[in-house]
Amino acid sequence: MITMKDFIAEVDPRLREASQEVTFPLNDEEKTLIEEMRTFLINSQTPEIAEEYGLRAGVGVAAPQLGINKQIFAVYLTELDEDGEVVDVIIDEIFINPKITRHSVKQAALPEGEGCLSVRRAVPGLVPRPRRVTLTYQDPEGDEYEVKLRDYEAIVVQHELDHLKGILFYDHINDENPWQADDNTVVL
Repeated sequence: MITMKDFIAEVDPRLREASQEVTFPLNDEEKTLIEEMRTFLINSQTPEIAEEYGLRAGVGVAAPQLGINKQIFAVYLTELDEDGEVVDVIIDEIFINPKITRHSVKQAALPEGEGCLSVRRAVPGLVPRPRRVTLTYQDPEGDEYEVKLRDYEAIVVQHELDHLKGILFYDHINDENPWQADDNTVVL
């Protein structure tokens, strides 16, 4: 089971490396990794389990965050009701060898900024990213897919994809005016 101790910290140089493409079929180590990544995300969003194991909530995790230099990330994104109960699963997917094939010129950012399981401190500021993206990727069986995402879902996937390129979210923050959105950026 993945816990917070398994995440490498932002100062670890492995987080700044470009990840290697994955070949198919997946080996047993890769199959275990993707299963554990997905389980971590579900556990981190389940209050009782998260409290018991000291997990920070996450909606995505990339292999490089665990010190594994492979183009793999998992996203588990849900919609909650007013009581915090899951009413819908928006994205529950393993993305292997993902690539953005198209993106909008218009950008979006989350009003509270972004956080990261590998960054154990608050880094204030808007993180502008393309508002819409088209992404191609493979699933664990090697089947190829194309998905179009916008707004929050697009931001989450781009955050994880950045990990595969050795980029951290705060690399996108304007150093001089971190909370300033330009005319091309919508704050969601």
